[in-house]
Amino acid sequence: MNKLQLNPALASIIHRQLIARFVIMCLDSLAISLIIFSAIILFFKASHYWVVPIFFVTLSIVAFLRNLWKVKPKSITGLLDRSYPSLEESSGLLLKMDSDLTGLEVLQKRKISNVLSKTEVPFLFGQKIYKPIGFLCLSFLIYAFVVLNQSSTILNNFKDPVANLSPAPSIKEVVPGAISSFKVTITPPSYTKSLSRSQKQFNLKVESGAAVEWRIKTTQQIKNLSLTFNNKSKIKMRRVGGNSNEWSYKQKINSQGFYQVDLDGVKSELYQIDVIPDLPVRIQISTPKQRTIIDVGQPQSIVLNTSMVDDYGISTAFIAATMASGKGEGVSFTEKRLPFKSDFGGQKTARLKEIIDLKSLGMKPGDELYFYVSATDNHNQQSRSDVYFVSIVDTTELMSLAGISNGVNLVPEYFRSQRQIIIDTEKLLKERSTIQDKEFKDKSNEIGIDQKLLRLRYGKFLGEESETEIGADHDHEDGDHDEKADVKFGDVKTIMDQYAHKHDIAEDATFFEPELKAQLKAVLTEMWGSELRLRTYKPQEALPYEYKALRLLKDLQQKSRAYVAKTTVKTSQLKLEKRLTGELDKILSPVLNESLKAGDDRDYTLRQALAILEVNKSGLLMGSKNLEIMRKVEGELIVSASANPGVFLPALKKLRKLLTEKSLTTIEISSIQQVIVRLLPKGDAKPVVVERLPGASLYEGYYNNLKKGG
Repeated sequence: MNKLQLNPALASIIHRQLIARFVIMCLDSLAISLIIFSAIILFFKASHYWVVPIFFVTLSIVAFLRNLWKVKPKSITGLLDRSYPSLEESSGLLLKMDSDLTGLEVLQKRKISNVLSKTEVPFLFGQKIYKPIGFLCLSFLIYAFVVLNQSSTILNNFKDPVANLSPAPSIKEVVPGAISSFKVTITPPSYTKSLSRSQKQFNLKVESGAAVEWRIKTTQQIKNLSLTFNNKSKIKMRRVGGNSNEWSYKQKINSQGFYQVDLDGVKSELYQIDVIPDLPVRIQISTPKQRTIIDVGQPQSIVLNTSMVDDYGISTAFIAATMASGKGEGVSFTEKRLPFKSDFGGQKTARLKEIIDLKSLGMKPGDELYFYVSATDNHNQQSRSDVYFVSIVDTTELMSLAGISNGVNLVPEYFRSQRQIIIDTEKLLKERSTIQDKEFKDKSNEIGIDQKLLRLRYGKFLGEESETEIGADHDHEDGDHDEKADVKFGDVKTIMDQYAHKHDIAEDATFFEPELKAQLKAVLTEMWGSELRLRTYKPQEALPYEYKALRLLKDLQQKSRAYVAKTTVKTSQLKLEKRLTGELDKILSPVLNESLKAGDDRDYTLRQALAILEVNKSGLLMGSKNLEIMRKVEGELIVSASANPGVFLPALKKLRKLLTEKSLTTIEISSIQQVIVRLLPKGDAKPVVVERLPGASLYEGYYNNLKKGG
C-alpha cells in the first residue's frame, strides 16, 4: 500500500506548528521556573544558577503533559478551513490519497493544493501567544520583586566592609623616585575569615587588627629606610637577606592615621591609613512590644521575632530571662538562659522566631518576666538588646478591695460595680450546668444590661451628652442655636455664636489629662466588648473584656493619687549669751581667691590662619610671623589627621605644600580654610530678628481688633 505524501505547503504548515508549540511551551516553562525559583530563594536563599536545571525539568514535564510531538493534521486542516474561505472547506482532501477520492474530489484537491501554496500562513498560526507572554511578564515581575527585596534587605542590614577593600582607595599617590618597586601585603585577622591580599599603593584601608607587610625595593643602595607614623613614632625597616636594596617591615594596624616613607632623611608625602572597625552584632526585636500584659483568657506565651546583623559573622546568641515572683520583701528572682534552636555557624545575618512558653518557665498570675537578647560575634564582642517586660494579670489582686478606701478615689461606686459584674459572670458560669438554658440566657442578658448602665455612667466622665452610643452628636431641638434670630450688623459676638458650640464637647468637657481620657476611652471599649458577648449569651468570652476593663480602672485609681514627700528643716542652734549683744568684730568681709590662667590662644591662632590664607589667595607671600602661625596650624592638623585622616589629611598635604613655597590654587586654599573652620568650636546661638512679611502688621491689627470686639 502506497504511503500518503502530504502536500508540501501543508507539511510546511504542520512543521511550523510544531515549532510554534515548542516556543509557547518554553515561555510557559520559563514563567513557571521563575515562580518556583522565586519561592526557593525566598525561603532557602539558593544560588541563581539553579534556575537553569529547574527550567529544563519544567520544560520536560510540560512537553510530556501537552504531547508536544503529537500534532493532528485534521485539526490543522479544520483550522485552515475556518480561517481561509478560499479553501472552500476542502483542505481535508489533502490528507487523502487520490485512489480513495472520486473524480470530482480529485479535481477539488488539485485546486485547493494550488490555492494553499499561494496562501501566506503566519508562523504562529492558530497559537495564542499573548497569554504565555503575559504569564511570563507576571512571573518576571514576581522574580524581580523577590530578588530586589532580598538585595535591599542585605544592603540595609549589612554592608560588607571588605567589599570596598580591593582595589585600594583610589587616591592619587606620589611615590618617591628612589623606590623602584614595592608591594603591600594585608593579612586580615582570623575573625573576618578573609584571604590575604596585595596592593601596589601606600594608602591603606584595612580591617581592625590586620597585619600589614611592606616590601620596598630601592633604585640604589641607601643606609636607612624607615616609616614614620602620625608624625610621632619612627620605625626602621629591615633588609631582606643579603640584598641591600630590598627592605621589609610588618606591623599590626589597630588605629587609623597616616604615615610617611623616609629614605635617608628624604620623606615621601603623607599616606592615609583607614581602619574599618568591627562593630558588635546589631539586634532588632520586632515583636513583642517593649511591655506586654497578658490578660485573662489570652495564651500565656509570647512570640519573639528578632533579626541580627554582624559585619563578619555571628557566633552565638541566647535569651537572658529573669522571672520575678512574689511581693514586698518576699520577692524572689529566677534567672534562666534560653538558647535559640537554630545554629548560626558564623552567618552574617539571621532572622529568628522563638516561642517562649511562660507556663514552662513556672510563671503564675502576678509574676513578671524581664528578658533581653544577647549575641556574640566571631571577634568575641558581645551586644544585647533592650530589656522587654512581660506580666500576667493577677485576677486575685484585681478583685481585692485594697487601696479603695485610701487616697483619692476616682468613682469608687462604679469601680466596685465592675467587680460585681465579674463576680456575677463567674457565678453564672458555675451554675450553667444546674439551670435551664432559658434562665441562663436571661441572667446573661441581665448582666449585659448592668454592663451597659455602667458604660453609660462612665461615658458622662468624657462629656457624653447622648445615652445611646459613645461619641454621638446631640441634636439641637431646644432652639438654643436659632439661625433665624436677628443678627446685629458688626456684632462680632453674635456672629461667632452662630458657629461656636456652647454645649459641652466630649473631647473638652472634662478636666482630665489627655492620658486619663485616653484610658477612659479604652475602658469604654472593653465594656462594649463585654456587653456584646453577654447580650449574645457568651459570658465565657466576656470575662477577658471585663477583667481588662477592671485592670484599666484600677490603673486610673492609682494614677489619680498624689504623693507629697515629707520634708524637714534643720537650723543651727542659737547661742543665747551672744544674742542681741551687737558684737560684730568677728564678722569678716568675704574674700574671693581665684587664680586666673592665661586663655588658650588656639582659636585665635586658627582665626588668624584663616585671614592669612585669605590674603594668600591674591598671591602675596607670607612673612616669618605668618609662617610661624601656619606652623602652629600644621600641628593642629597633624593631631586631627591622626584621628580622622579621611577629612584632615588632604588639607595637611596642601598646607605643607604651601609652606614649602609652592603656590596653590584658590580652590585648594579654600579647601584648607574649610577644614580649619571645622577645628573651631561652634559659637553660642544668638537671637536673630525674624523678617516679617509685608502686610503682617495689618493681619495682627485685624486680629487684635477682633479680640477686643469679642
